[in-house]
Amino acid sequence: MAATGLLLGLILVLGCFSEIGVALISFSSLQTTLVVTATHPQGLLRAGEDKITVRWGLNQSLPAGTDSAYKTIKVQLCYAPISQVDRAWRKTEDHLSKDKTCQFKIVKRPYTTGNQTLEWTIERDVPTATYFVRAYALDANDHEVAYGQNTDAKKTTNLFEIQAISGRHVSLDIASVCFSVFSIVSLMGFFFVEKRKGRKAQQ
Repeated sequence: MAATGLLLGLILVLGCFSEIGVALISFSSLQTTLVVTATHPQGLLRAGEDKITVRWGLNQSLPAGTDSAYKTIKVQLCYAPISQVDRAWRKTEDHLSKDKTCQFKIVKRPYTTGNQTLEWTIERDVPTATYFVRAYALDANDHEVAYGQNTDAKKTTNLFEIQAISGRHVSLDIASVCFSVFSIVSLMGFFFVEKRKGRKAQQ
């Protein structure tokens, strides 16, 4: 019994240390080693319709072996500061376990040397906001060790706006207009018939 209790205690302690280790991964500790670009149609982008072409790769000016620990790349769609104001559920935190800046997965795939390109259709559940794209390099333990983004450090350049799906479709709008016109015509016809009946009754 004593041995079992000691083992359980050891497992709990190790679990706590593991959680602390994850919590201590901070964004400010990461190296900016990835070059990321995002190209898209000009103007307002529409969720569920428009596409973004994302390119990422290691900064070639860095020393050889910089990416030796990189095992996975995770690319995400992230809220720009202007769309985080007064929205705690989008708040930026230095501790990555608490950070809510990047909530939408674009792709996650094994890391390979050389530049990679992906054409991504904006998902239908993306809300209206201003965004940028960020890529994280993950190590063998799936922990973030480096990053890159298509905007500057203050997240003020190369931003883009996405308009969420309104829930209405063109066909429904057309049907609604047609029904409204039909209702008006029917109502006018009804009044015309009633007026003629009234005149005949007077005669």
